[in-house]
Amino acid sequence: MADRVFGEIEGIPVGTSFATRKEAAAAGIHKPLQAGISGSKDEGSDSIVISGGYEDDFDSGDEIIYTGEGGQDDKGRHIANQELVRGNLALAKSEIDSLPVRVIRGADKKNPFAPEVGYRYDGLYKVDSHWHEIRHGKVFAYGYCVDYGQNVPNPACIPASN
Repeated sequence: MADRVFGEIEGIPVGTSFATRKEAAAAGIHKPLQAGISGSKDEGSDSIVISGGYEDDFDSGDEIIYTGEGGQDDKGRHIANQELVRGNLALAKSEIDSLPVRVIRGADKKNPFAPEVGYRYDGLYKVDSHWHEIRHGKVFAYGYCVDYGQNVPNPACIPASN
């Protein structure tokens, strides 16, 4: 992707909502229409979308355990090993180079920090660590710990139940 921007997008404050991924892409907040990780192995990752695509993802508002990309079949089942390539490598590069990553949350009824509909820009996070592990006794997956980073609660991440 040309013109990759790390950090805030001018005119898009934290908490901005988008009805669709296409709207988010047009605003420049997360350009890929399908991939959850935007980035390249050489530049790093500028944004991720968390929307319940992987059952092992964990979201506490200011900390996210994010599963890397790949290894799923067309029904969303994790059936193959993930590799440290493309978006997975981009997130690792963001950790190594301390690059900020924009987090966009998509509607997910199981996540109290997600919007009820559409997508929402929830601010800049940092990738604190990455690792690979065997999941479900059969496949390797990459995990990433992504933190809000300011040691204060993210104002956009107030659980819907409160």
